[in-house]
Amino acid sequence: MALTPSTMLPLGTKAPEFKLYCAVNEKQYHLDELKSDKATVIMFICNHCPYVKHVQEGLVELANDYIPHGISFIAINSNDIENYPGDHPDMMKEVAERLGYPFPYLFDESQEVARAYDAACTPDFYIFDSDLLCVYRGQMDHSRPGNGKPVTGEHIREALDKLLNGDSVGEEQIPSIGCNIKWK
Repeated sequence: MALTPSTMLPLGTKAPEFKLYCAVNEKQYHLDELKSDKATVIMFICNHCPYVKHVQEGLVELANDYIPHGISFIAINSNDIENYPGDHPDMMKEVAERLGYPFPYLFDESQEVARAYDAACTPDFYIFDSDLLCVYRGQMDHSRPGNGKPVTGEHIREALDKLLNGDSVGEEQIPSIGCNIKWK
């Protein structure tokens, strides 16, 4: 495990389009089919990373709190499944069903989507506004495995609350940190 910070996609960047396979329902989705007219949270996660495992239940709670307010959540796994078979789509489906993911869990087999988003680690979080412009990229909160801080989603919640209230999201944002994406 190489501890890796997010690369912090420039604010204002338009969300790159994609068409990816959903491991849960075995359908293909375009970003335009999943985005929200209010805000869209895109998360690069996986199954085996201890940093992702640490926040999985918090991700479900976060999504369940904001989906009723019209926010879309999309999870993407871009890891190399040959060297990390625990991230295979069959395992993605199992994890998503066991944890009750209320969002699609998509597989980026070619890793082109992770590259387009300049994703570097798992978890890596992005929030796009109604025009699909990046307004937040960074950590979920200050919690990390073993640091004793609770998983609250505080930084993402703060950004989403500002968007829902019509306020701008501040530019001072802290990079996420986790395992590096497992590139082919």
